[in-house]
Amino acid sequence: MMKHHLKNAAACLGLASSMVAAQVLPPTPPASAPTPTAPAGQTNPAVANLAAMAAMAAAMGGAPGDPRPYERVITADASTQRGLLTVHMVKGKLYFEIPKPLLGQPLLLVATATAVPAGVEHVGRTLNQQLLSFQLKNNKVSLQGVSHAFVSPAGQGLAGAVQDSQRETILLTLPVEAYAKSGAPVIDVSRLFISEWGEFATRSALRAGGLDSGRSQIEQFKAFAESVRVDAIHTYSFGATPAMPGLPMQPTAAPARSGTVNVAYNLVRLPKEPMRPRLADDRIGFDDVRRVDFVGSAHAVKPQRLITRWRLEKKDPAAELSEPVKPLVWYLDKATPEWLLPHIKRGVEAWNIAFEAAGFKNAIEARPFPTKEQDPEFDAEDVRYNIVRWVPSAASNAYSQTISDPRSGEILNGNVVLFHNIMQLQRNWYVVQAGAVDARAHKLPLPDDLMGDLMAYVVSHEVGHALGFPHNMKSSSLYPVDKLRDPAWLKQMGHVASIMDYSRFNYLAQPEDKIEPALLIPKVGPYDLFAARWGYTPLPQAATPEDERVTLNAWLREQDSKPWLRFTSPNRSGDAGENLEAVGDADAVTASGLGMKNLQRIVKRLPGMALQAGEDDQTLSNLYEALWNQWTLELVHVVNIVGGYETQNKHGEQAGSTFQALDRKRQSSALRFLAEQLFTTPQWLFEPGIIERLPPQEPTARLIANQRGALRTLLDRTRLARLQDQELMLGDKAYRLPLLLADLRQTILSELAPTQAAPTPLRRRLHRIYVEQLGNLLNIDEGRTEARAELRALERQFAAAAQRSAKDPMTQAHWEQLQDLARKSLDPQVTAPAAAGLVPVNVVLPGRGLTVEEAAPGWLLPN
Repeated sequence: MMKHHLKNAAACLGLASSMVAAQVLPPTPPASAPTPTAPAGQTNPAVANLAAMAAMAAAMGGAPGDPRPYERVITADASTQRGLLTVHMVKGKLYFEIPKPLLGQPLLLVATATAVPAGVEHVGRTLNQQLLSFQLKNNKVSLQGVSHAFVSPAGQGLAGAVQDSQRETILLTLPVEAYAKSGAPVIDVSRLFISEWGEFATRSALRAGGLDSGRSQIEQFKAFAESVRVDAIHTYSFGATPAMPGLPMQPTAAPARSGTVNVAYNLVRLPKEPMRPRLADDRIGFDDVRRVDFVGSAHAVKPQRLITRWRLEKKDPAAELSEPVKPLVWYLDKATPEWLLPHIKRGVEAWNIAFEAAGFKNAIEARPFPTKEQDPEFDAEDVRYNIVRWVPSAASNAYSQTISDPRSGEILNGNVVLFHNIMQLQRNWYVVQAGAVDARAHKLPLPDDLMGDLMAYVVSHEVGHALGFPHNMKSSSLYPVDKLRDPAWLKQMGHVASIMDYSRFNYLAQPEDKIEPALLIPKVGPYDLFAARWGYTPLPQAATPEDERVTLNAWLREQDSKPWLRFTSPNRSGDAGENLEAVGDADAVTASGLGMKNLQRIVKRLPGMALQAGEDDQTLSNLYEALWNQWTLELVHVVNIVGGYETQNKHGEQAGSTFQALDRKRQSSALRFLAEQLFTTPQWLFEPGIIERLPPQEPTARLIANQRGALRTLLDRTRLARLQDQELMLGDKAYRLPLLLADLRQTILSELAPTQAAPTPLRRRLHRIYVEQLGNLLNIDEGRTEARAELRALERQFAAAAQRSAKDPMTQAHWEQLQDLARKSLDPQVTAPAAAGLVPVNVVLPGRGLTVEEAAPGWLLPN
């Protein structure tokens, strides 16, 4: 990381700008360098200049480098504000006057983008944050990083040793320019805000090159009782116009070589009394901060995780349901389209039902930006305020970000960011997932009330993150599939137990089920209430976080009898229910079968919806792509059954297994489904009214990419390893690799049977892909033996099929080509083809926010 250092000319004597205006000082020679000499009879100008400056400093009452009188530094020209600390601006220089009680106290410095060039990040992005303290020694103030990674309670045997063994990193050292009458040191902090120092940089978040201090400046500052805000203007160099992480390059007129960004720096005091921590448990989902606590009798050092949560305290501690002393408030960006404000407010406040389970009523509120009369200190860039931002961006995304106290896990700030184009993503999802059931999705644009409901859902999901809740991808697989078509169940339980899953709209509901459209959209569910109760209920009867474990553990045992209260397993690899974008993946074959019935209904509607007078075909193309993506995702859920497990995270006193292999019948049925829906050409996807408007070969290329991706995923190393593990556990009852290869042969090479018709061109392409994939298996231990046996058997069958096809030269040539591919793969003298990278299937996948920041191909889902 690039570091900038104070020039000697600025640091040699620490003279105030008023004393050296228009004077250029030469650098102080290094101690090891010889003193410059001058010709005989002449005075060395450098020595003379240094002597003059030393005399000037002596006249001011101090030696070179010593602090100067306060009034010489903070002159009558100073612009001053008092708050957490006193801030002065004197002729372009910014000074902090640090009260003595604040020295050594932990402070949080946060940098946030407040204005950006087109296509470079977005307003509201946290660029960096650092926990630090000011330390005074020998007329210098050091900014030191503060760590709480190693702790031990005061009075415990190791407390002193833990404290003495840790040395905080010095991030930057600045000379004391003067002392106030109170003894408060005054330091010039201009450098903090117009250059990069220590490890605190903003350019990495912007994908920028170097920071040009010559084109950067401090714009303004504000001091508040518990914080200080400094606004700076930074200019960076860019190799090329950077895009937001994981998103396409934003359209600009020309690649930018440099760009200017407005950055707000907030310096905030941490709470005087840290909130009592609550210890995390991996059976329930909370974001966390981590540390090592050197206390315990387990004869081992055990890392400790503290859940991140807001400080909620009851006004009436004795009441079962009480308002909080301080409610959680989110302010709604004034840039938000006015018609959406009630819906966004509803999305924020939807979490009140969850906090009622924790004993709080009216715990969370959404408000418009206050007027100056209502709150004179309000500033959307002040980290003391939580904001739901509306960002003008072409990106189809939303996300949240939080700032937490590392001492306790207390969330200090939570922002939600909504990109304007998120509405297009919601439109596409809803049309392809719910358009078969909701008549409102048969015409574009979608009505405002429907879009409002979709945006309220997005906001509820993102506010959940801001409350400390991570994704719970397991939730969608914990309801019986038949219940997801039952209106009574949906009204009470929803179609997914947690709004923190990536389970969008109920795509398996059929038109004949007569489901109310409102029941198609996820809502705060039973798991969310359970998690809020577990994490936020005050437990005053417990003296310490360790004492809380008895009660909290008892609550978690409810998961044994109520599966929908379970959370994503920490070791979830292979869990067939840990899918993204899934509904009803307790039985993905049934759910995907119903979903594809709906897709076949929807695809016929798209031309009539999207082709409008005076408009181009882009909307049709977007919706058709969304439909392919949905089809791909539903297939992925079925693929993940193969080699899959059902998991339940358990702790020591809970009986039973944590991993249970799916039975052979279920895995084999997944292959049959793929044979029908993927490996047999899905003609319905080639809707004439759509493909006649698309570039040639586009649907065919999509199909081939999906088929290739599915085969690679079915036969990848980790899945084959799981099949081998299941064979060790279950023996002949397992779905072994030879059975998988036999099912694939019957599925993909069905034309080998003498009674079958000749393969079509698309099927011939699929045959070649499969034989190539078998050849790739010869390079990995997990499948080498089985693949060799399968290729030898296929080589013989290809030869026989070629002989039978003598009257059909094209088909005969095809079987001979496959025979040749198999022979070359088996020949030890021929280098086996390397496994190629996956062909991306342009699927929008979710990440920490609503969609992924680094989107992956559709067949690279984590399972």
